[in-house]
Amino acid sequence: MTAQPVLVHRHGDDIRVSAASTGVELLRYVYRAEAAWEAPKPYIHPLRTLAGRTVTDYRPNDHRWHKGLQMTASHLSGQNLWGGNSYVHGEGYRPLPERVGSMAHTGFDEISAREDRVTLVERLTWHPYTGEHWADEVRRVEVHDIDPVAGSWALTWSSAVTNRRAEPLRFGSPATHGRAGAGYTGLFWRGPRAFRGGRVLSADGEGPGLMGSQSDWLAYTGEHDGFDGHATVVMAHAPENDHTGASGEHPAHWFVRNDSYAGMAPSFAFHEELVLDPGRTLTRRYRVLIADGAWDRDRIEHGLGRMAW
Repeated sequence: MTAQPVLVHRHGDDIRVSAASTGVELLRYVYRAEAAWEAPKPYIHPLRTLAGRTVTDYRPNDHRWHKGLQMTASHLSGQNLWGGNSYVHGEGYRPLPERVGSMAHTGFDEISAREDRVTLVERLTWHPYTGEHWADEVRRVEVHDIDPVAGSWALTWSSAVTNRRAEPLRFGSPATHGRAGAGYTGLFWRGPRAFRGGRVLSADGEGPGLMGSQSDWLAYTGEHDGFDGHATVVMAHAPENDHTGASGEHPAHWFVRNDSYAGMAPSFAFHEELVLDPGRTLTRRYRVLIADGAWDRDRIEHGLGRMAW
């Protein structure tokens, strides 16, 4: 049986969701603006398992702009809505504050806690450094399937981004601008420092060699500092996410890293730019499963399979 969630809204700051049965705070959705250099945008941190173990990092010293779980856009029509230094082909990463933009919270259309689900529906605007209005986003974040028996719970993240410019928005990444393998953009998860060197699994593969691969889901298992045991974070595509071709493959490719840090993202601009014409909307939906323990492929498939989209 799904356990009941509890919601607390600290207006102008964050929204906190806890499991009623244990009192464990599962997440904080932070929407207050932060440092301009870090491309201010809402994010989730901490993100915790049902046992209360944190599975995200916040402002690590290697990448201060990495903040838990957040929607990012590393190369957007020449702007950096990821944060920090900007990648320039032939020059590497450079401090270019005039390229660092933002995603601004403008309001909530829904904040609700029902018997088995918390729902947040938020409106945001996307801006370059100079402040013009480039895009509107409607974001939906849901907490559900809190299962004390399985030791897991789920979060579903939906984003609908509409181009408000008079010209196309071009979603890219350092990889599309010449840095091989650096295809990071989109919904990005940064794991704790202790998770470095963790196990990476997909529906049909294993290991960091899955960088740039395509599959319905990707999972990362890390071992905690300070506590005995592991946790597993799974990211999965919704069935409708940009399927193409007779085989129904995802044009999106996975960005995953476990050497210098723990991180993963279903990148929608790994090898090629994604072009969004004026007035058009880019819609993506993902599920994030957070579990105590080191889950194997069968358990992951079962956990994802018992939740309806």
